[in-house]
Amino acid sequence: MDEAGRRDARGPARVPSALQLVAAARRSLGSGRRRGHGPPRAACLHLAGEVLAVARGLKPALLYDRGGAGEAELRGYLEALRGLGLLTQRLHVLDLGDHLLVLSPERAWQHLELVLGGGVAFVDVSGEQPHPTLCSLDQRPDLRALVAEVGAHLRELQGSASPAVSSSRLQPADWSLCALFGILLGYPTPYTFRQGRTEPSCLELAPLRVFSVRLSWRPAGLAFPLYSFSVPECLLPALGSVLGSWERELRARWRAQSDFADLSISSEVVTLPVVAL
Repeated sequence: MDEAGRRDARGPARVPSALQLVAAARRSLGSGRRRGHGPPRAACLHLAGEVLAVARGLKPALLYDRGGAGEAELRGYLEALRGLGLLTQRLHVLDLGDHLLVLSPERAWQHLELVLGGGVAFVDVSGEQPHPTLCSLDQRPDLRALVAEVGAHLRELQGSASPAVSSSRLQPADWSLCALFGILLGYPTPYTFRQGRTEPSCLELAPLRVFSVRLSWRPAGLAFPLYSFSVPECLLPALGSVLGSWERELRARWRAQSDFADLSISSEVVTLPVVAL
C-alpha cells in the first residue's frame, strides 16, 4: 500500500552529508577508532534515519542494538546529530537493564495513554495454551501496573527542565520486557505471556502475518524499514479495527512531516519453527 500524500508547510530537517552521518555514528558509538572498522555505511545511515523518524513522531521509540556502546555513547551520538543540524526535537535515552531505547518523551507518553485507553490489543502467547488469545489490561493487572509505572516515569520527564538529549534508567525487575518493548516501539498488537511460564510460546509453527513498514528518506537518498511486527493469522479478523486505527494514525503522522516519503505497508504470512520473544 503506497501513498504519495501531502506535506505540510514545515520544511524538512537539515540533512548532513552521508560522510558526516557515518563519521558521527562511528566516532560517537566507539566503533571507528581503527581505520576500516565500524558499522557499515548503510547501518549508520539507517540508524540516523530511524532516530529522525522517532523525533518526527512516526514511532514512539527505537530499540538500539548497543554492540559495545552504552548509554553515554548513545547520548553522545544523539548530541552529535543535533550538532550537525539533523535534530531539533528533544530525545531521551532510556536504559532498561541490558537494553537501550531512544524515545520521544512526548510521543511515547501519548502512546501509553492510547494503550491505557484500550487502543492496542495484547496477544497472549503463553505456551501452556493451544493457540494465541487476546487479552486486555483489565485481565492482566500486571501489565496495567507496568504501563502505569513507565507512564509515570515519562510524565516526570516532560515536567522537568531536561536538556535536549536526556537519559534515565528503569529497573525491569519482573517486568514482561516482551510486552514493554512492543508497547514502546508502537506495535498495535504487542505479545505478552504469563510470568513464570515453563513452555515455549504457542507461536511455533503457527501462521503469522508479518506487517512491514518502509519509508524513503529522500534528502539522504535512503530507503529503509521503519519497523515490523507480526499478528497470528487466526486472530486477524478480530484485530481489523485495531490494525485499521494504527494504519490511519501512522499515515496521518507521515503526512504531517516533510522528511520522509513513499510510505509503504506490506504483509506476508510466514510459519516459523521457533519464534523469539
